Amino acid sequence: MVTMKAIVIGGQTFIGTAVELPKTSLLAISGQNGYVMCGALDIGLLNEKLRERGIIAGRAVGVKTLDELLEGTIESATYEAEKRGVVPGMSVRDALLLIG
Repeated sequence: MVTMKAIVIGGQTFIGTAVELPKTSLLAISGQNGYVMCGALDIGLLNEKLRERGIIAGRAVGVKTLDELLEGTIESATYEAEKRGVVPGMSVRDALLLIG
């Protein structure tokens, strides 16, 4: 099953997407310019193999729902997200506002 919902943070609207898979879920909250995703996101791949795409993304681990992702903290971020001020340890909410 795929679930999508609007999430408003600081007057900005983001889209939360949850894809239920056997024994796990893929979770993402995306804005106009980038996104934050669950631990399934491979930051290394985005930074190295796909660097030319300039993907703006962060990763939070240990989350099982969109609400947990939203309340989580950034574990790692792409180079492009770091350029916008996204750093490990910051809240996902704050990161999303920087990502836009």
